[in-house]
Amino acid sequence: MRARDKAAVSALRATLGALDNAEAVPVDEAELRGVALEHSPVGVGATEAARRELSERGVVDVVRAEAAERLEIAAQLTAPAHADRAAQLRAEAAVLLRLLDGPDTV
Repeated sequence: MRARDKAAVSALRATLGALDNAEAVPVDEAELRGVALEHSPVGVGATEAARRELSERGVVDVVRAEAAERLEIAAQLTAPAHADRAAQLRAEAAVLLRLLDGPDTV
C-alpha cells in the first residue's frame, strides 16, 4: 500500500464496504416508519443495532463476488474508450483473488 497501488486501494476499500453491508441487520419496515418523538430512544448507543458476524466462508463469498463483479463489468467494457477502466477492474479483481488464493494465482 505504501507504493500507492491504486488498484489495490480501490478494491480493498470497496470490498470492506461490501463486507460492512453484508454484516448489516435488515431493518424492519415498522422501524422505517418511525415512532412518535416522545417514544424515540435516547442516549449514547440507544439506536445501535447488533451486527451479524460473517463466517470465514461468508467473507470469502463476499470477496469472490466482488472480484467476479469486477471481471464481469470489465468483460462488458469492449469499446476502446473504456480500455483503461476495464484494465483497472481486472487489476482490482486480481488483487482480491490473490488475497484469497495466494500470490501464485491470477
